[in-house]
Amino acid sequence: MTTADATTEPGRDFIRDIVQADLEAGKHRTVVTRFPPEPNGYLHIGHAKSIALNFGIAQEFGGRCNLRFDDTNPTKEEQEYIDSIQADVRWLGFDWGDNVFYASDYFDQLYAWAELMIQNGDAYVDDQSQDEIRESRGTLTEPGKNSPFRDRSVEENLDLFRRMKAGEFPNGARVLRAKIDMASGNINLRDPVLYRILHAHHPRTGEAWSIYPSYDYAHGQSDAIEGVTHSICTLEFEDHRPLYEWLLSKLPVPSQPKQYEFARLNITYTLLSKRVLTELVRGGHVAGWDDPRMPTMAGMKRRGVPPAAIRDFVKRIGVAKANSVVDVGMLEFCIREELNRTAERRMAVLRPLKVVIENYPEGQTEELEAINHPDDPSAGTRKITFGREIYIEQDDFMETPPKKFFRLFPGNEVRLRYAYFIKCHEVVKNEQGEIVELRCTYDPETRGGNAPDGRKVKGTIHWLSAATSVPAEIRIYNQLFANPAPSAATFAADLNPQSLEVLTDARLEPEMAASNSTEPMQFERQGYFVRDNDSTAAKPVFTRTIGLRDTFAKEVGGKSDSSRRR
Repeated sequence: MTTADATTEPGRDFIRDIVQADLEAGKHRTVVTRFPPEPNGYLHIGHAKSIALNFGIAQEFGGRCNLRFDDTNPTKEEQEYIDSIQADVRWLGFDWGDNVFYASDYFDQLYAWAELMIQNGDAYVDDQSQDEIRESRGTLTEPGKNSPFRDRSVEENLDLFRRMKAGEFPNGARVLRAKIDMASGNINLRDPVLYRILHAHHPRTGEAWSIYPSYDYAHGQSDAIEGVTHSICTLEFEDHRPLYEWLLSKLPVPSQPKQYEFARLNITYTLLSKRVLTELVRGGHVAGWDDPRMPTMAGMKRRGVPPAAIRDFVKRIGVAKANSVVDVGMLEFCIREELNRTAERRMAVLRPLKVVIENYPEGQTEELEAINHPDDPSAGTRKITFGREIYIEQDDFMETPPKKFFRLFPGNEVRLRYAYFIKCHEVVKNEQGEIVELRCTYDPETRGGNAPDGRKVKGTIHWLSAATSVPAEIRIYNQLFANPAPSAATFAADLNPQSLEVLTDARLEPEMAASNSTEPMQFERQGYFVRDNDSTAAKPVFTRTIGLRDTFAKEVGGKSDSSRRR
């Protein structure tokens, strides 16, 4: 999918209003935005909001959006993350064309500007430790204290900074700080760190550098170099904007970008802290960054979530100035809406119960026609095999049913989807008293699901042929956290112990098991499912994307959500 296909109509919000006003006033001829991820992890759905906003604005106003990697911390960055970020942005439906950049592209220029700041008396080398700097910074109610090294001469600062660059000092021995105001009401202006010593291999520059710029220093200057007109950040950077503007005012940058902030995405039952997501992976709480329970785009892709549903979701929640929490139900609604429209239908029996139709001829089979999508005739039909022995869902039968249970029970007649009416007359149990088989009869006059005499049945259930259906593993995923507001500090305590249920003896239509399609499909009356990466021809594995309805909120603390029919 190209950028042009990614959105169907422009949205309206306060940032787009600013962009529109700037263009009408002639402030800019071309809109330039950027998406600047740090390559120290996989992108999550919170990033999708920023991606859609930055790329969407560029698209709508005929500008461009740069993909720029903030690769200023080599101790946490890996090529794996760079590759995954590019794949995720494209999967979401956006493309940066030739406009991919790295903060490391500008290391030489950033260093030169840092020397210029020293020469102009706007920066100095500080020998204090990280803890000493933190302690002397003050609080929200108390001013900070000047460093004892704040008044070093320009010559001494230049000498030390150049020696830092040459790798003469160990990590943490010195930093370069801006000289602003230790009494400022904004702590970000209390002589922030611009460079720190890091002896580490960089994915792109190797061992060329022993010092690396801070995000606050690299961010604005990188924007200026790229000609970014609207630097769009989340609200936590609002207090950093004065520093962003101060640095731009002190340097001979080629342009003057402006920073604007919007509310980040928060979702119930979800944590979008990259630190927490990293700990979930490293702690073995999930199977990896693409675990289908993860809110990463890689996890959502593996789970079968359509990118169109994510774009619809971020469009629905809009762009606001105040932080809020979005109910995860809105995301699930968008997923169901998209999949209901696009996913073809199939039949699968997740917890099989054998049924023997005693008056159906032994050895005989027949093919019945099933529709692939009830709202899309162009999707066509398929053939399914019917025979004497079939499987139905265990919970489609009750030996002693309550009122309003319209599925199968002794003496009751139900419709088999696309097939016949059947009636149960015997229940077979094992030595433990468990139901293992049902004995039924069928009415051969009801082929296709209707009785010539006009009699009605209230229940319709799905089924599969015992002879031709294929065994498969089904993974039922629920919310990773049981708490609607999980704590980032104690996230492990909020994990949902029933976030994954594995069914090892499910049955599938044979064509579905043999197909290599990665498109999600609806298992009728069950939910939406997709072939998992672990699937093989010998052992098909399918993952549930989402149930047909939300039962998780009612069942937290009880059994997992299997979207069972009531």
